Amino acid sequence: MPVFHVLLTVIGFAGLGIAACYSVLTLIAALVWRRRLSPAPSARLPPVTLLKPLCGAEPGLYKHLRGFCQQDYPEYQIIFGVRDPADPACAVVERLIAEFPQLPIDLVINPHQHGSNCKTSNLINMLTRAQHDLLVMADSDAFVGRDYLGTVTEPLLDRRVGLVTCAYRGVPTPNVWSRLGAMYINEWYVPSVLLAWLFGYEGYVSGQTMCIRQETLRAIGGLQAIADYLADDHRLGELVSALGLRIVLSPYVVAGEHHEQTFESLARHEMRWMRTIQVLRPRSFRLIFLSFSLPLALAGLVLATAGALAPLATWNLFALTLALRLALHFLHRTYGKQSLFGDMWLVPIRDGLLCWVWFRSFFTSRVTWRGTEFDVDANGFMRRLT
Repeated sequence: MPVFHVLLTVIGFAGLGIAACYSVLTLIAALVWRRRLSPAPSARLPPVTLLKPLCGAEPGLYKHLRGFCQQDYPEYQIIFGVRDPADPACAVVERLIAEFPQLPIDLVINPHQHGSNCKTSNLINMLTRAQHDLLVMADSDAFVGRDYLGTVTEPLLDRRVGLVTCAYRGVPTPNVWSRLGAMYINEWYVPSVLLAWLFGYEGYVSGQTMCIRQETLRAIGGLQAIADYLADDHRLGELVSALGLRIVLSPYVVAGEHHEQTFESLARHEMRWMRTIQVLRPRSFRLIFLSFSLPLALAGLVLATAGALAPLATWNLFALTLALRLALHFLHRTYGKQSLFGDMWLVPIRDGLLCWVWFRSFFTSRVTWRGTEFDVDANGFMRRLT
């Protein structure tokens, strides 16, 4: 047997083995996460200020924000913030203020820009109205149940904890591009986060939910310290960890709705996410394709069968990887009301698109966020392009 064929077989088997192992581990991580129990509500939950930065009246905004006004929590204040008084989100907030007169709700309208990151700048403007030491920052597209605030703030009763965050799941609209976007979150990104968590990693922070004390925020230099970063949430986690405080991943899973209407909007969104990962993991980013289980297994199958040494074993490994990949797909669909088998045909498209976005991210430093284009350097600093 030629040495070249042996080499192809070895490389192919290695790819198939890595793909199968990764698929097994991510499925285990997702199943273990499912078995986590939320802590019992504490009788001494402190008052909380909830910060909700807004930009535009995205679809479903009223429904999403209304859930935050219906929390089973003893005392909390909500601050909404926009940069433009003509922002249509203002009308949604005014509706909520009229609907919940007993709830302290403030609307901050302030165009002042503190850095390149508009969301963080908005939060800085809102923070001046915060009445309580405990802060919860949550994205506008998140929707939650009544137990959200009690669950995510509970870990901060431990003074060794400096920051609490949440995993999240994507909830798509019927549009196919929206469904592909939700699959990116549910079937690749979050499983990789849970796998790192399973092995003890405590550095993950998601902007969907960040809970922190004001004293901790002051100790790291305030939100101004992260106002120019693309990955503002990750940078916040780094600064909190540097104080010797823990970051806790709450058992609460936040739902975030996807509204991708076109391939172009999906590609822009995922390019920003991929560039963020590239900035955070510059050394390991080139090897991230090892987490693309199905494409990696397919490439391994092609190489191994070209070597023609053990075709049956290669097909068995490929079949195992495919079965595990589909199991992960089905597992995340049991969260909502989606048809279990309705999007199975999108799995190879989703994984192929993931490879394409990863490859393309090596050739651009530009990202688009809320309609504005930025250049992102190797350190994660954003520079607005005019």
